[in-house]
Amino acid sequence: MSDDSLLSLGEAARLLATPGSDPHDVEVRLAEAIESGSLHASVKRWATEQWEGRMLPGNINRRETFIERSALQHWQAGGGR
Repeated sequence: MSDDSLLSLGEAARLLATPGSDPHDVEVRLAEAIESGSLHASVKRWATEQWEGRMLPGNINRRETFIERSALQHWQAGGGR
C-alpha cells in the first residue's frame, strides 16, 4: 500500500507483535477490536470457501483490511482492548 497513513491488518499486527510472539495472536486481537467497534478499519471479509491460512474472527481478510495509523495509535492508547 502506498499511503503511509494506512496499514493492512497484517502489517499492523507485525508492528505490534513483540519479539518471539506469534503475529497471528495480534491479528486476532485486532480483528476482535474491529468486530467490537473499538478499532475503526476499512474491512474486507473472505467468503468461507475463499479462506486461506489461519482464520480471523468475522472472516476478516488480513491483507485487504486497512487501519489508519492514527486509529491504531488511539486504540493502543486506550489499552488495546
